[in-house]
This record gives sequence, C-alpha cells and structure tokens, in this order.
Amino acid sequence: MTDQHIHDPLQNHGPGCDQDHVSSYWAATAGEPPEDDGPVIADASVDVAVIGGGYTGLSCAYHLARDHGIEATVLEANRTGWGCSGRNGGHVRPSIGKMTHGEAIRKWGLGVARRVDDEIRAAMSTFLDVVAQSPIECELIEGGVIKVAHRPNRFHDLANDSRLLNETFGHQTELVPAEDARRRFMSGPEVHGALRYPDGVGIHALKLAHGLQALARNAGATVYPASEVAGWSKVDGGHRLSTPGGTITARRVVMASNGYTAERLHPAIKSRLLPVLSHIIVTRPLNAEEIAATAFATAMPVTDTRHINQYYRLLSDGRLLFGSRGAPNDNAASRVKQRQFLIDRLGTKFPPLAGIEVDYDWNGWVCLTYDWIPHISQAEDDPSVHYAMGYAGSGIAFAVHAGKRLAARIAGAEDDLPDLPTFTRRMPKYPFAQFRRLGLRLGIAWLQMQDNR
Repeated sequence: MTDQHIHDPLQNHGPGCDQDHVSSYWAATAGEPPEDDGPVIADASVDVAVIGGGYTGLSCAYHLARDHGIEATVLEANRTGWGCSGRNGGHVRPSIGKMTHGEAIRKWGLGVARRVDDEIRAAMSTFLDVVAQSPIECELIEGGVIKVAHRPNRFHDLANDSRLLNETFGHQTELVPAEDARRRFMSGPEVHGALRYPDGVGIHALKLAHGLQALARNAGATVYPASEVAGWSKVDGGHRLSTPGGTITARRVVMASNGYTAERLHPAIKSRLLPVLSHIIVTRPLNAEEIAATAFATAMPVTDTRHINQYYRLLSDGRLLFGSRGAPNDNAASRVKQRQFLIDRLGTKFPPLAGIEVDYDWNGWVCLTYDWIPHISQAEDDPSVHYAMGYAGSGIAFAVHAGKRLAARIAGAEDDLPDLPTFTRRMPKYPFAQFRRLGLRLGIAWLQMQDNR
C-alpha cells in the first residue's frame, strides 16, 4: 500500500516540504537521482524563479539557458518529479489537453484546428529532442500508442477518428480490426478493435524528470529541492518568495506546478484549476502462462475508449501497469477503495489476472482547466508572473514543450508563439468555483453511465 502524504491543492497551502517520493514503481526503479543544488540556505536575488521541479519547470529552466542565455532558479518543494511528473503512467500521446481534433474543428474552425495539430506535432518534436539530449536513458518504448475499443460499438468511433486524422490532418494512424488487435496486441472481453497512433511512445516517468534536471543544471540553471514557496509578496523591483531556508527575490516568476498548484499561491490561478486524482497499480511480474492467457504481445502504451479511460502497459520486467481515475477526494479510505477498484477492473478486462497481487499503488493530481486545454500565459495584472498548466492527464510531451514555450515568452520571443487559444487566452475561471468538486462527482457519474452504453 502507498505511504504517500495526503495533499489537496484546493485545501492545503502547499504540498509540504522535503518529502521523499511516493512509493511508486517509478521511484523504486529510477536509480540514483542526478546531482542538484541542495535546498535554499540563504537569501538571494535572481532573474527568473520557477516554482515546480517537474517536466514544465525543468524544461523551462533548460530552454531559458540553452536557447536564450537566461539563468533560472527552480524551487521544488520536495524532490524533482515529486508531483505528476513522477507519478504518471509514462504514456506519451500526441495531444493538447482533452481537446480532440474534431472538437477543435467544432469550437474554433478548421484553420485553428490545423494550427492546433501543428502545435501537437511541435510538442512531440520538443519532447523527442529532450529525450535525445538527456544524459539519463528514460527507457523509450517506440512503435506508437494504442486506443482499444472497449465495446463493439466504439470501433465505429475509432474508424471516424482515424479517417479524420489521416484525411484532414495527414496523420498515419492505423485502424486494427478486433481479430487482428487480439492477435497483435492483447486479448480479452474488452478488446473489440484498436487504433494505433504511430507517433506515441512510452517512457519511465521519473527518469524523464531526472534527465530534464540534469539538462537544466548542465545548461546553467540552479535546482533547489526541499524549498517550498510558503509565502509570496510583491516588493519594489520584484517578487519575494519565502522558503524554509531563505528568501528568493526574483524579477520574474514562473508557476509550473500544474495539478499541485495551491489555490492560494497566486490570484492569477485562483478558481481556474480543478485538480483531479488519477490512481495507478502495478502488479507482480506476470508469468509465462498469464502472458499467454491474455495474449499480451506488445509493450506499447494502451488506453481504451471510455470517457473515463483506463490505461495500461506491460513493463520491461513483466509487470502490468494499470491506471484510471482516482477518488474525488484524497484520504486513506478512498485510496484503499480505489486500489481495489483498479484490481477489480483489471480482472474484468483480463479475466486470467483476476485477483493478481499488486506490488505498487499510488495516486496523484492531474489538472483540468475549464476549457480543457492547457494555458501558457501571464497574470492579467502583472506580466512578470508567468504560468503553464492544465494538461488534463495527457500532457507528458506538452508539459515539456510548454517549458520551451514559456522560455520563449519570458525571453521576449513572442514571434515564436503560435496564434492559438493556449497562448492568447488566459485561463478562464470555473463558474461557481466553490462547487468544483461537486461538479466533478456529478460529471464522473454521468460519464460512467455513458461508458456503459
């Protein structure tokens, strides 16, 4: 069972300080982390302070130094990748939040949707560039990612998606009928065909964060772990960020804490974020009979066609990683319940694995914005405060890319930023924000009903 600290961004001021990683599979297999600069131990003045040592914050620091010659100081409350960057499923999909290509066309028109697609491709390019440059191997699994029709009637939806992506946007997705999907990928009562996106990959989530830290520091950035920003005030000429070891005064500040952003951190994000829990289990290693019984023949990341999707992958040591939504609120009892929910769902999806032993389980906060797209912008009343967040649980590549886009904005390279709502519109507020969690409960119930149809 997980021993992680309970933290709710809508209730707590911050995620705590100097905590070790959650007992996840990634933390157990990441090896020794790269060298950092230790916690803040004295007052200092810096040009750019980045709050958050995950993919976005470290990527921002790296690209500021590499591309613009600007040294950044990263302030991480706990450890590099302590939040979602070290807890996700390691599925790298070409996406921008929860917005599908069809939804982008309906909302903004085909012209904007084509520019959205260009940005999705740019994000994958940035991600692969970082992976190639990283001194730490992040266990890249190539070949694509797979979306499986969990009911027979959902294969029609996959066919429509494939047609749109291939004919309108020039992608090369592969539609795989049910019999071929069961032969090539895996078998089970919820495999009724699949769509393979060839541009997706799998990675070791925490090793990616470690690699970004190494890149950032090698380029000249400073990374301070165990340096929670417990207070933030505006002073003449900059921002005063209070940490346990000293005060950092910065000319410019970046918020890059995504789903772990405390509601009280800054007015620019108040009532604009909905942190949502995701929960993951990792089984003991499957034996040869179990792999044969489930016909698992791929290590590519897999998701299904549920609105509240279930995602899984066969890991290099034969374990199966399986994840889905978490509870609406985080507490010890809900974690036990969600662990069992995933074990039961895994057994339904793959009956030969019913009741299999689970060696790791953990949860973490992903971040939804009201319009379901990430935003890379500035505070309305203070252009020296920047932020990037709202990846909606599918943002590994885009979180890395957002760091690069943030760096360009901070450096004044506005011409490099595309004309897209992600960059031109600030995050909208949630109406009746005090009822966000109630709305989440109702939304989950509604989507579960749709998933059973």
